[in-house]
Formats: sequence, C-alpha cells, structure tokens
Amino acid sequence: MDLRKLKTLIDLVSESNVSELEITEAEGKVRIVKAPPTIIQAAAPMVMATAQPAPAMAAPAQVAAAVPLEVAAPAVTGHMVKSPMVGTFYRASNPGAKPLADVGQQVKEGQALCIIEAMKIMNEIDSDKAGVITKVLVENGQPVEYGQPLFIIE
Repeated sequence: MDLRKLKTLIDLVSESNVSELEITEAEGKVRIVKAPPTIIQAAAPMVMATAQPAPAMAAPAQVAAAVPLEVAAPAVTGHMVKSPMVGTFYRASNPGAKPLADVGQQVKEGQALCIIEAMKIMNEIDSDKAGVITKVLVENGQPVEYGQPLFIIE
C-alpha cells in the first residue's frame, strides 16, 4: 500500500468517530485502531492527583519516621539464601512429595534446598552454606524475584 494513502487513512480515522478500520488489498492488509478517548481522560486526573507535592515540612518528618522502621525490620540473624533467578518457587521435587529442606533441618553446602521453575525448566537451588534452616521465607508455588531471600540458615 502507498505510504501517502496510508497516511490519509490514519488522518481520516483520527478525525472521525470511527474507532477501527481494516482494509485488505492485493498487496496486504492494514488495520488502524484508534484508542478510545475515555482512557486518556481517566488517566489525566490520576496523574494530576499524584503529581501534587506534599508540604515541604511534612516530607522530611515522614522520611525520618520511616528510617527507624527500616533499620528495625532486618533483625534476622543468620545467612540468607537468595534466589539466583526469577521464577516459581517449589519446596519439593514433585507435588505431594516431602520438602527438600524444612525448618530445623541440618543442611550441607551444595545440598538442594528447593526448585525454581523458570521458562519450563526446573532448577535446583543448592545451599551455599552448611547449617540449620531456621526459616523458610517463601510459600510453595509463589513467584520469586532475582535476589529475593528464600531461606535463613544459621
């Protein structure tokens, strides 16, 4: 299709009440879809509402209050085993099977702790430290991110 003809069709759709246009010719098929104006109008007030800054005095007080809470939260002692990839966390090799690692269990360095499924591939995640598992931080079947803590070993 000629580029000038295509530009003319786009202009016609944008200026009319037509929301979608599809044309099939011997050279190919063209489909032009116009976004409904309600989406643009609905998004604009939300941006304006979130763009309003808080008073300058209130912002530092909120930040100062949040810092002590953050410092107090990571009071977990022990070694954290973190996810080396994004995927789905599984505690056992098969549904209904016994978990590979559980709270109170002694583990050796290199021992499989869990499985993370990524792109239909099951990846065993091994312990990088010997010790006792004190906490499992992720539920079975839960999605995990790269670097997310999975286990605490002491």
